[in-house]
Amino acid sequence: MDPRASDVRDTAGYTDRMLAHALAQAPAAPQDHIVVLSGVTWADYQRMLEIRGDQSVPRLAYLEGRLELMSPSATHESIKSMIGRLVEVYCLERDIEFHTLGSWTLEEKALERGAEPDECYVLGGREGATRPDLAIEVVWTSGGLDKLEIYRKLGVAEVWYWRQGRISVHRLRGDRYEEVDVSEALPGIDLAQLASFIDQPTTSAAIRAYREALRGSRGE
Repeated sequence: MDPRASDVRDTAGYTDRMLAHALAQAPAAPQDHIVVLSGVTWADYQRMLEIRGDQSVPRLAYLEGRLELMSPSATHESIKSMIGRLVEVYCLERDIEFHTLGSWTLEEKALERGAEPDECYVLGGREGATRPDLAIEVVWTSGGLDKLEIYRKLGVAEVWYWRQGRISVHRLRGDRYEEVDVSEALPGIDLAQLASFIDQPTTSAAIRAYREALRGSRGE
């Protein structure tokens, strides 16, 4: 069995051991560590959130009785943070108000769904939002739950997926996601351009280079 993604029948004791195991994963591991448990109640999911507390790992996702525990690798964390910082540079350069919410826990008991994005944002300065306008997911290791299926019922308007150097945009249309060519959450952003700066040697270098590219496109 692949230790990074397993599907097993849950018991309370086993769930606790899996959480402890996920918490102990070294962040410098080359791959994300993913465990999927089956037969998990909503109360179990809430208990896991409580046990984890303010720690950043593992990230938890819940879908109709299945629970994913994911301890991201250092590369995963670097990519998601780089994308987030570049999104913020774009917003600042284009005078777009935004509120950064990181891995905001989104959940709805009646829908049996919960997720924690790699990054998420409320855009336009609106207050009292119960859902982000944009959620970002980095796919570094295969396996795990279908996050789009979770976000679909939770009503997240737009989800970006980074996978193998490319960012794809998924826009909620009615009750399903449609992959689209351009972002509606951030109109005008060139995601191929943004993604090209992710492999810079440092975050600061990526920010400076991306900012210069954005200013150059405006003739500054």
